[in-house]
Amino acid sequence: MNEYTDGNTGAAEYPDEQVRLTAWVRGQVQGVGFRWWARARALEEGLVGAATNLADGRVEVVAEGERRACERLLGHLRGGRTPGRVESVVERWASPGGTFNGFVER
Repeated sequence: MNEYTDGNTGAAEYPDEQVRLTAWVRGQVQGVGFRWWARARALEEGLVGAATNLADGRVEVVAEGERRACERLLGHLRGGRTPGRVESVVERWASPGGTFNGFVER
């Protein structure tokens, strides 16, 4: 728990805070349009970042922007209406790196 979360849901006390969300998505998420779909959801939320296929079959989604927009993206990733089949999503929150321009698929 930190000063920005409530320790249970990760709900932000500072929803306008700029953050970086890294989410590792496991399941049948490669070769099904998942990165394209994640990019579309991120752009709808006004986020920048990247969606990358990993060698172990996961997709890594890195998004930067307002915390509440990143939380909405995380909800989309976990929401059950994704291409393929998501088994689990592991998240990490950090300060933004400011290195992204737009949102790319890798």
